[in-house]
Amino acid sequence: MIREIPLFQVDAFTTRAFAGNPAAVCPLQTWLPDALMQAIAAENNLAETAFFAPEGEAFRLRWFTPTTEMDLCGHATLASAFVLMTEMEPMRTQVVFTTRSGALTVTRQGARYEMDFPSMPSTPTSRPLGALAAALGATPALILEAKSLVAVFDHAEDVRALRPNIAAIAALDTHAVIVTAPGTGRDADVDFVSRFFAPRVGVDEDPVTGSAHCTLTPYWAARLGRNDLRARQVSPRSGEVSCGLRGDRVLLAGHAVLVIRGALCLPPS
Repeated sequence: MIREIPLFQVDAFTTRAFAGNPAAVCPLQTWLPDALMQAIAAENNLAETAFFAPEGEAFRLRWFTPTTEMDLCGHATLASAFVLMTEMEPMRTQVVFTTRSGALTVTRQGARYEMDFPSMPSTPTSRPLGALAAALGATPALILEAKSLVAVFDHAEDVRALRPNIAAIAALDTHAVIVTAPGTGRDADVDFVSRFFAPRVGVDEDPVTGSAHCTLTPYWAARLGRNDLRARQVSPRSGEVSCGLRGDRVLLAGHAVLVIRGALCLPPS
C-alpha cells in the first residue's frame, strides 16, 4: 500500500514566488531511513530538502542536498519554520530545532522569520590566489577561509558579473566558495552582496544561502563597524537577508512564500 507524507515547497528569503531559494519540506511523525530521505532529496532535485519530526518539546531537523546530508542550512530552516507555523500550527510563534549544528531557534515576527544561528567567522588564509581566481574567472581583492573559501571583491557588479568554471570550483579543496562585495551601484541599498557555489555537495550555485551569512555577517560587521546589516544574494533568483551579529551568534531574518502543497507517495515499506 502506498504511503503518503506531506510535501511542501517554499521559496525562502523572498516576498514573492519564484524568487529566493526553493526548499522542499517534509514533516514526519517518525523518521524514514537515511537512504530513503537522500533518495527523496535527489528526486526533488532542489538545493535542500528538509525533514523534521517531533523530539520532546522541540523538533529534530535534518537537511539533504541531492547528494549528501548537510550540517547547517539556513533557507531550509526558514522554510521548515514557515511550514510549521503557517500550515501546521498557525498559533505558534517560535520553534526550537535540534540539529547537527546545535539548537536553532526560529521566531516569527509578523510575516518575517528570525533565526538564531552560530557565528562562523572567517580568517586570513595562506592559500595561493591563482587557482581560486582561475576558477572564478576574476581576481578578488582578498581571500579568507572558514568552512568555505571567501573571495572579497571591490564592487557588487564584480560579483554579479562572475561566470565561474564550476568544474574548477569543484576541484578546489574547500566545502564551497562564497563571493562577496560591498553594496554598490544598483545594490547600494544593501550593505553587502554575495553569491555561493557548492558543486562538491551537488549545488552548482545556491540561490540564497543562510549558512554563508553566518560567515559573512561577522566579516562585514567588523569592516563596516555595525552589527545590523542588510544583505542581498545576487544569484539569478536573488533574495534578501537581514543579518545581526550578537556575540558568537548570528541572527538571520527573512520572508518565505508557499509555492507547492501536496503529498509524497512512497512505496510500501
